[in-house]
Amino acid sequence: MKYTNLLGVGLIVLAASCSHNKIATDASGVFESDEVIVSAEQSGKLLSFPIQEGDTLTKGANVGDIDMSNMAIQKQQVEATISALREKTTNPNPQTELIERQLAVQESQLAQQMRERTRTQNLLKADAATQKQLDDINSAIDQLQKQIAVSKQQIALDKSNIATQNRTVYSEQVPLEKSAAQIQNNIDKGKIINPIKGTVLTKYALEGEMTTTGKALYKIANLDTLTLRAYVTGSQLTQVKLGQSVKVYSDEGADQYREYSGRVYWISDKSEFTPKTIQTRDERANLVYAVKIHVKNDGYLKLGMYGEVKF
Repeated sequence: MKYTNLLGVGLIVLAASCSHNKIATDASGVFESDEVIVSAEQSGKLLSFPIQEGDTLTKGANVGDIDMSNMAIQKQQVEATISALREKTTNPNPQTELIERQLAVQESQLAQQMRERTRTQNLLKADAATQKQLDDINSAIDQLQKQIAVSKQQIALDKSNIATQNRTVYSEQVPLEKSAAQIQNNIDKGKIINPIKGTVLTKYALEGEMTTTGKALYKIANLDTLTLRAYVTGSQLTQVKLGQSVKVYSDEGADQYREYSGRVYWISDKSEFTPKTIQTRDERANLVYAVKIHVKNDGYLKLGMYGEVKF
């Protein structure tokens, strides 16, 4: 009889203890994160790909290289063509240098004749020179002026013709330079650049393998802050608002919980049927609303773990 009473008291105490350790929460869900699958942007052999699952990578880190030697050769060929085009251009200075020297001589002669005309005009006034001498000088000046005009026209024409010829060559150069830049852009895509800070979850390829454009190489996620996707009933929806601070719990052992601070950052505007893996406080509810909560990870939280939330 005493044994029975003691057993009954023990069960009551155990039940009270379990009830005391069990935290009353409002909703439950699963921890998740935005996962990014990084794919190859070019086809070729993986020359280097040293990352391992579990590695923490920084944003913008070069984590591998794809063989782009064929494209490098293509770029060299285009650059060689550009160099050949530049050799086809003409420098106008050598062609116009001779005419410019002739022009300098003509201008010097003209200056001399102008001085001679002034002197002859003064002599003519003093009856020390004849009108014919002055006429001859004026004729020489007129001839030199015409020669100078022709020389200047010839220089301008030569420069214009050479400039037109060079423009034709340069018009071929611009598309080639664009082609070289495009090839360089494709070569740059041979470098595997990590897009976000995070932890490598899965590695799909190995160094030395052949890869193709769009083939998945690895999956990465930022585990510093996880998202708890929980579900609430329509009656609970009035207790939740954007930016609200909540308490989040994760299992730490038998009837033990680890507590975290969380913040509601998204509330679904549409109801959905309760997921089979989720137990709501009101099990009779068929329709629930998804709520996303940011939770700072201390290293113990894992993707796929169940968590509970108290609003």
